[in-house]
Amino acid sequence: MGVRSGALGNVAIGDYEADWAGRTVLITGAAGLLARAVARELPASAKLVGLDVAWERAPTTGLVGVQRVNGDVRETSRIRQLLNDLRVDTVLHLAAQTLVGPAIVDPVETFSSNIEGTWSVLEACRTSGTVRAIVVASSDKAYGDWSGRPYREDMALRGRHPYDVSKAATDLLAQSYAATYGLPLAITRCGNLYGGGDLNWSRIVPGTIRSVLRGERPVIRSDGTPIRDYLHVSDAARGVVQLTEALGTREEVRGEAFNFAAGVRLSTIDLVRRVLELMDSTFEPNVLAQDLKEIPEQRLSTARAKRVLGWQPSVSLDDGLREAIAWYRSYLG
Repeated sequence: MGVRSGALGNVAIGDYEADWAGRTVLITGAAGLLARAVARELPASAKLVGLDVAWERAPTTGLVGVQRVNGDVRETSRIRQLLNDLRVDTVLHLAAQTLVGPAIVDPVETFSSNIEGTWSVLEACRTSGTVRAIVVASSDKAYGDWSGRPYREDMALRGRHPYDVSKAATDLLAQSYAATYGLPLAITRCGNLYGGGDLNWSRIVPGTIRSVLRGERPVIRSDGTPIRDYLHVSDAARGVVQLTEALGTREEVRGEAFNFAAGVRLSTIDLVRRVLELMDSTFEPNVLAQDLKEIPEQRLSTARAKRVLGWQPSVSLDDGLREAIAWYRSYLG
């Protein structure tokens, strides 16, 4: 059994076991797609507290049993009070401004939400006497452009544009707090998430499905060529939970990042055509070919997550898209 020392004091690896009974878990960005999936994945024995500024805009699915708290992750004193008052021992920092387009239009707000928000949460955890496990959501965008080479966790983070840089900074802040203060944390870097419940209509999967249900041609803002790794949100949620559990028993997990992806890589236009085929639609996408400062090709190696955590994706692309299509048909009537 190893021991880490830091602002939290000496924490023995193995004291924080995988049994969720009695744990109080604070989830930031709790109204978001990934957070709702994580809430569904966590055992009912855990007490869940969700922090967000956008509860009124979120669908209610996946939020059963979550104590909702209105608040901004940049309010360090508020977060510290929550941690102490509720005796929070697990923090899942999933809050972020997650869209590339708005990050280009308003980089300052994105930097503030993603970078300041992260140091605020980590500082509150550092000065709390209760937190014993932290997972921070970074992104595959933090790697930047590696000319299509598979991203490995030991690669340098080379984000260039506002969203990519904000996630690289999030990632480095988490690594810094782990290395300097011994915070018991780990980092996720996921591919492009999709699944029912995502109401960010500018994203390609929900936007395409909604357009077809409205009898409209789907819109592709880029030229349709960027290649991405697509991952169903339920598989990402399992990764978050397995990583959280491993923080209590595996010393080699602490301070490390883990890639999560399904190994399904498609261009934007091919993904749209797959959705159209599954919806029996004859529409042709409207390709705007805007310059969105996108990374041309992204690929993730998930060898570390499979080897260390035993994680495996379980949802095929077609099954995941069918689930999403059914969800939006129901939600949009």
